[in-house]
Amino acid sequence: MPLIYLKLGGSLITEKDRPETARRNVLERVAREVAQARRECPRLRLLVGHGSGSFGHVSAQRYGTRRGVGSPAQWYGFAATADAAARLNRIVAACFLEAGLPVWSVQPSVGLRCRDGKVMEGPAETVRMAVERGLLPLIHGDVAFDSVRGGTIASTEEIFELLAGHFPPVRIVLAGELEGVYTSDPRRNPTADLLREITPASISSLSVALGASHATDVTGGMAAKVEQSLRMVDATEGLEVIVCGGLTPGAIFAALTDLSTFPGTLIHAGRLQERP
Repeated sequence: MPLIYLKLGGSLITEKDRPETARRNVLERVAREVAQARRECPRLRLLVGHGSGSFGHVSAQRYGTRRGVGSPAQWYGFAATADAAARLNRIVAACFLEAGLPVWSVQPSVGLRCRDGKVMEGPAETVRMAVERGLLPLIHGDVAFDSVRGGTIASTEEIFELLAGHFPPVRIVLAGELEGVYTSDPRRNPTADLLREITPASISSLSVALGASHATDVTGGMAAKVEQSLRMVDATEGLEVIVCGGLTPGAIFAALTDLSTFPGTLIHAGRLQERP
């Protein structure tokens, strides 16, 4: 049975320039698309994650949580960041439950352990058991204890990377505000081109142009996401990562149900297998 990881970006599900403001209309539509995908492809297995957007990223930036945690004020920021991320997670879960999906929130920080910013342990067994039982496990970027930094933040993609080592997906869908990966930020440069495919061979000429996130994002922006995606497709045979626009109705549904094509940008290792 195909396993797909779906990440709903913070820029998609929140107003990233308005603190703690969720885009409920977007979340409700996305939940309906996921529910439709499950009805039409009953054998589909899904793991869903989401970013923190204007919830967790604001506190994390204020206290520098990603860089490390040591002082009492920083530990307060660590706790405040976790609380903000959890508040958004409850909103996401509620929208998915209302759509009839058996979504079950898995708080990553309980099992996350990092070493100098790299995720070393996570809730892999819990997520695996949830998927096997037909649940829709829901994770999110979260704080984590770190053996070098004291504390840090692990992004949803970093948690995905760990989980993919335990139960590899056939596709990872990263749904954001933009239609895919562009040669530069299309919100600042209207002549930016949408990149349909990215491979290790093509990334060297693109990394400078990709740049950082348009709004507050303590986990690195688009360039970091592409670099991490290339690392994952290189490590997992046959894996492809799709970066697509979740604001376009039907894009997420198509990415979940049709493995023969893709919306947005396809990231692969340069040795694509024939798609069914």
